[in-house]
Amino acid sequence: MRFIVRAESRGRLRVHADIDRMSLAEADVLEYYMKYIPGVKHVKVYDRTCDAVILYDCDRDDVTEALARFSFDDEAARALVPEHTSRVSDREFENRLLNRTIFRYARKLLLPHPLMVFWDANKACGYLKEGLKALLDGNLTVAVLDAAAITTSFARGDHETSSSVMFLLQIGDLLEEWAHKKSVEDLAGLMSLNVDKAWVVRGGAEELVSVGDIAAGDHVVVRMGNMIPLDGKVISGTAMVNQQTMTGESMPVKKSAGSYVYGGTVIEEGECIFVVDKAAGSGRYDRIVRMIEESEKLKSVSESKAADLADRLVPYSLAGTLIAYALTRNVQTAMAFLMVDYSCALKLSMPLAVLSAMRESGRHRITVKGGKFLEIVAEADTIVFDKTGTLTNATPSVVDVIPFGGNDASEMLRIAACLEEHYPHSIANAVVEAARVRGLEHDEMHSEVEYVVAHGITSSIDGQKASIGSYHYIFEDEGCRVPEGEEEKFEQLPAEYSLLYLSVSGRLAAVICIEDPVREDAPEVIEELRNRGFSRIVMMTGDSEKTAAYVASKTGVDEYISEVLPEDKAGFVRSVKYDGHRVVMIGDGINDSPALSESDAGIAVNTGAAIAREIADITIEAENLGELLVLREISEALMRRIDGDYRAIITLNSMLIMLGAFGIITPATSALLHNLSTIGISLYNMTDLIKA
Repeated sequence: MRFIVRAESRGRLRVHADIDRMSLAEADVLEYYMKYIPGVKHVKVYDRTCDAVILYDCDRDDVTEALARFSFDDEAARALVPEHTSRVSDREFENRLLNRTIFRYARKLLLPHPLMVFWDANKACGYLKEGLKALLDGNLTVAVLDAAAITTSFARGDHETSSSVMFLLQIGDLLEEWAHKKSVEDLAGLMSLNVDKAWVVRGGAEELVSVGDIAAGDHVVVRMGNMIPLDGKVISGTAMVNQQTMTGESMPVKKSAGSYVYGGTVIEEGECIFVVDKAAGSGRYDRIVRMIEESEKLKSVSESKAADLADRLVPYSLAGTLIAYALTRNVQTAMAFLMVDYSCALKLSMPLAVLSAMRESGRHRITVKGGKFLEIVAEADTIVFDKTGTLTNATPSVVDVIPFGGNDASEMLRIAACLEEHYPHSIANAVVEAARVRGLEHDEMHSEVEYVVAHGITSSIDGQKASIGSYHYIFEDEGCRVPEGEEEKFEQLPAEYSLLYLSVSGRLAAVICIEDPVREDAPEVIEELRNRGFSRIVMMTGDSEKTAAYVASKTGVDEYISEVLPEDKAGFVRSVKYDGHRVVMIGDGINDSPALSESDAGIAVNTGAAIAREIADITIEAENLGELLVLREISEALMRRIDGDYRAIITLNSMLIMLGAFGIITPATSALLHNLSTIGISLYNMTDLIKA
């Protein structure tokens, strides 16, 4: 396709598609196609003008070549577009807002005054009905204020004021509806299924394939810690499935033969084989939307406080109206308290501020599942890190395989890879990658696999029991022994590496040495987190004391705890919370899940286990630990903005009440300025909190 460069500066291109018009769907295709180009940081497509603004930090030629290759008919490009985007709903609300505004002023210009009065009276009846209903229910809410203001204006013959108030209230309702729908859509999109590959049984063996290649009728195997990729019916096995994102249930649900499983849920224990019902889980998004709408998870503490404060201020506004009239006998003075209330701005601007912060986090590759978690991050004083995959590199590597008992090193690595390939952990990934690099084929050669969280894996290979895991698991739980005559060799194992032990038939067969280097940015990030208010920074790991001490000294954490089990991590987090601290936990593995769940805000690394991502409240990219600093900055900026909103709303509306009470401005002007200030604050709250 041909594009014309309209404007250009360093790292920024504005291009124009050489076409007559662009549909909303085509705009989405272009936007998501360019977003997937390496080096492109941000893309915004304007369908009305057929323009696109592209921010990039790669070579300019890479961007222009990608544009030259682009076609709206490219199936690969179209496949990049999510099932649901916000472009259609945004346009719908834009049109509704524009139509409502045009319709109002068209009525004023074209309808005779008596018909306008009749029209407004009919509209006013709706507000009066809502106000009376609230009173009859014993509630003094904003609806009572609205009804009183509109009815009083009508009774005084001030139809223009009542009409303006109703129009501005409708605009406010429309903006609030849009904010809520946008919140739900954004959150549902973030929670939507993100599974790239799955194990499928074909020809009697398991094969790792892309989810896009799975068809209805295929048999899919899912093991503990992994996400179920598609909807289907279980045909064998038993599993405990976490369905919280689907049904809101906090406890895992048992699934066995005949049970139905849903795409996007996660297996906490066991494993199962299910037959795929639908190749595309299109119903998942709608189910998530329904779950969110029924849940309070989206609402932050600030939103709840704002809504509560708004309702609590209503009686004072009504009291002010009555007192003003009693003292002055002037209806216009009394109307000042009815025309201006604090509740509209409080109820509308706070959700928009939280929503904007969540969207801004998303642009920094941080997924936040609810506004309240941003507030927790802003208030937290304790941060707990898992070691592997968080403070150390997400991609550790195998540096050596030390065989025992006369075994061949390559064969031992092949067996280890065969056992490890089904489980999502960075150490397991390192073993599988090492076998791949060395060209070691490891087709399914074992029987059913038993996975013990934070310990290891046991199976049977050629009739012999094979286990792989930690020192504790292999030597204490499994009772493995070092082959005779190789005790000294065992004692001289290198201490600078993480060690993975493989046993066959109760004898040590090999030790795999894994280099798990500390992230280069970890010490700097730890120090900056301390500067930003975290008074206690802790590292917990299942590794040995020696390895833990080494990593702790390199990263600069305040304290470390070694050789811990999942329940120990969760217990530590629980005890710190009991002492009155706000705790953030960061991890990536199945063994981190209990602690993530126990913390005030759990943060998972996106390359980690599916169960960790599912349980976590926030997800960050694996490549950059510095996103924690961005998250803290956005969270603190959000709280400052909310505090500023409270001050601005109270100050502005108090001034308008005083101006109206002293007769300096009319009730209609007071209502107009009140609503304009509400919209202005709301629009400001939709701007970015930090500089890109």
